[in-house]
Amino acid sequence: MNHSTIVLGGGCFWCTESVYKEVRGVTDVESGYCNGQAHQPSYEDVCTGTTGCNEVVKLTYDLSVISTREILEIFFVIHDPTTLNRQGNDAGTQYRSGIYFTNDEQRRTAQSLLDELERDQVFGRPVVTELLPLANYWPAEDYHQDFFERNPHQGYCMAVAAPKVAKFRKTFARLAK
Repeated sequence: MNHSTIVLGGGCFWCTESVYKEVRGVTDVESGYCNGQAHQPSYEDVCTGTTGCNEVVKLTYDLSVISTREILEIFFVIHDPTTLNRQGNDAGTQYRSGIYFTNDEQRRTAQSLLDELERDQVFGRPVVTELLPLANYWPAEDYHQDFFERNPHQGYCMAVAAPKVAKFRKTFARLAK
């Protein structure tokens, strides 16, 4: 298998993780924090907005099953890449839209897709997704891992994560496990 790893910030990691756990070809999903200054930050640290860290998911995927472009197409459907430091009611730099690449193929693919989205004015507003090399990644605490799977009836999961999973299933049925 030809595996690749990419890190994505699309708001609350519970929501992003819940979608990618359902994607065929994604072999591992881990919630974490990246591209900030803090060393091994806690959730509480990140929530202060002073660490520079973003709430993210680290995805490992099998390129023989799913492409980097498909991973990113899902990303742009399940969050709003036009709101700076915000996803819905979640506000702060830790909720910024970001693609953190681990190789040049990912960078090129992401830049090409970002250019297309802007050229075609897909969202009707400028895309503010940052595209940067992955830096300073730390896994989130254990209680954040598989959160939606373990807490499907929790209020936030029902109101925010579940609709994103449903949207993924409807839009990308061919890529669902």
